[in-house]
Amino acid sequence: MNPGIIYLDNAATTFPKPDGALDRMIESYRKKGVSPGRGSYDLAFEAEDIVYDVRSRLAKLFNNPDLKRIVFTSNATDSINIVLQGMLNRGDHVVSTRLEHNSVLRPLYHLRKKGIITYDLAGFDQKGFIDPDDISRLIRDNTRLVLINHVSNALGTIQPIKETGRICAEKGVPLVIDAAQSAGVIPVNMQDWNVSAVAFTGHKSLLGPTGTGGLAVSPDLVIEPSRFGGTGIDSENLLHNETYPHRLEAGTINLIGIMGLSEGLKYIEKTGIEAIHKQEMRLFIKLREGLSNLETVDYYCAEGSENHAALLSVNINGMDPGDAGSILDADYNIAVRSGLHCAPLVHEVIKTYPRGTVRFSIGPFNTVEHIEKAIEAMAAIDRFNRG
Repeated sequence: MNPGIIYLDNAATTFPKPDGALDRMIESYRKKGVSPGRGSYDLAFEAEDIVYDVRSRLAKLFNNPDLKRIVFTSNATDSINIVLQGMLNRGDHVVSTRLEHNSVLRPLYHLRKKGIITYDLAGFDQKGFIDPDDISRLIRDNTRLVLINHVSNALGTIQPIKETGRICAEKGVPLVIDAAQSAGVIPVNMQDWNVSAVAFTGHKSLLGPTGTGGLAVSPDLVIEPSRFGGTGIDSENLLHNETYPHRLEAGTINLIGIMGLSEGLKYIEKTGIEAIHKQEMRLFIKLREGLSNLETVDYYCAEGSENHAALLSVNINGMDPGDAGSILDADYNIAVRSGLHCAPLVHEVIKTYPRGTVRFSIGPFNTVEHIEKAIEAMAAIDRFNRG
């Protein structure tokens, strides 16, 4: 790791991870890195116990009553594809939003291109929020599911999931949420919010390694398996096992990644989601206030801090966001994300397409000093930009 780097790209991947987590993950794998649940020897049972424990803790985190319905995948994109491929049939309709990441937009587009489904996308207001009533108006008789993100990865706005879930429950349509940006830092309550499934990734605010993620499925949601193979049980049957979690897990799972995810969860459980979010938002407010004083800097959908994650998208008037990001990196050793952030429709709405924005995203290990240096760097760029 570059010892002087100021890392403000946590919406892509949180970095660094909790102190000592990598060493403990490797040590755990060194001692118990066998196929979990695939053998009748003690070490295989011990490895399975680790997996069971993480499933249980994730079920608690999302308020899912059945830990067996915590399914491990590679990431949130993988989880979303499993949902769409396992729930949609020819003639079905889906409601989503213009806030979505390409992890949602591209699978929907390909299914529509093949003539399998149709879909409608709800818009969002000038503050970056959807209106649940818009979702309600778009639901049809053949709507199979509503799929929306919990937190926008381009704007940081936290969407009204509870209100949307109430509408979906009244209309009998499952609500699936993309919690890539919220799991681990914003509470997710499946039962209270009438959420049928949560797609999550492990490498962002859950503080685990890349290549980890999952799907939390409510007891009443039916998802047909779209992958088939070994499960370690019922091997004499050529029909893929239909019980959870095996129903949606084919092949050996990523044990070392799950061990790393366990370490991330330990930090979250010890510190508390609310405390993590509160600390990140203090830094977000400081960053926003510092940048708001700069003449040529504009920010988007961040006038307030209520219902917001610690993510700020900005632009410098007359400067390409890619150039701004490169200057921050090369001259100030500050890592941010510039571009469309895999959310092109967001940028069409806020009129930053096709170049996008510069995104600052704060994580649990950023400090006041990091934010002060980011403000100083942007102030210098602002002065240069004004000539």
